[in-house]
Amino acid sequence: MDRPKRQPGDGGTLSLFDRFATATSDWASRAGFFVFCVGLVVVWVPSILVLPSVDTWQLVINTATTIITFLLVALLQNTQRRSDAAVQDKLNAIAGALAAFMGELSAEYPELDRHRSELADSVGLEKREGSGRRTNSDG
Repeated sequence: MDRPKRQPGDGGTLSLFDRFATATSDWASRAGFFVFCVGLVVVWVPSILVLPSVDTWQLVINTATTIITFLLVALLQNTQRRSDAAVQDKLNAIAGALAAFMGELSAEYPELDRHRSELADSVGLEKREGSGRRTNSDG
C-alpha cells in the first residue's frame, strides 16, 4: 500500500503522526463524530441517577469534554498547519510564475518591469530561501 504524500510541493511522505492527525481530522469533520458527541451527552445526562452528587456528575462530563477537546485541537492544528503551508506554496508558485511571465514580456512592455519588481518586493520572491523558486531581477 502506498503511503500518502505530503501536501503538494513537499515531495515527501507523511510521518505516522501526520497520517494519524489527517485521519482524525477527516473523522472529526464527518456527521458520525457529531453523532458520537451527541450520544456522549445523551448517555451522560441520565447518569445523574447513578452518580453520588451533582459535582461528580458535572466532573464526569467536564473531564471527558476537556480531554477530547484538548486532543482534537492538537491534531487539528497539525492538519491546519500543513494545509496552510500547502496553500502558501501554491500562492508562491503562482506569484513566481507571474513574475517570470512579466519578466519575459517586460522587453515588449517596459512598464511590466516596474510591476514585476513591485510584485517581487510585496511577496518576497527574491528573499525566499530554500523554496527552489527564487526569482531575480534579471528576468
